[in-house]
Amino acid sequence: MANIPDDREPTGYRPSDDDRPSGRDDDFGRNREDEPSKPAYGDHDLVPDATAEIKAMAKEGLNHPSTKPVLTGAAVGAIAGGVLPVVTWPIGLIAGAGFMLYKRLRP
Repeated sequence: MANIPDDREPTGYRPSDDDRPSGRDDDFGRNREDEPSKPAYGDHDLVPDATAEIKAMAKEGLNHPSTKPVLTGAAVGAIAGGVLPVVTWPIGLIAGAGFMLYKRLRP
């Protein structure tokens, strides 16, 4: 498609990657073909990492380094769930444990 200006285009119009010649450096001096491709969204390794961490916590019990922070997060979440009128303590417990597990996996 030709680069014909239109009323709908923003003032800082920049042609898309399809309109640019291949291998051209962008404004920051990096070659676009050299950049590694990122996943479109999210962290695709989170679920396998969480599964492995939960299994390790189940095997090692309180000796595992993640068990105590996750249990603390669960307790804080349960107390917050009991105090707040919107959620109940089981939801707070699960949310607190899930948050602390996430923070242990992705600091």
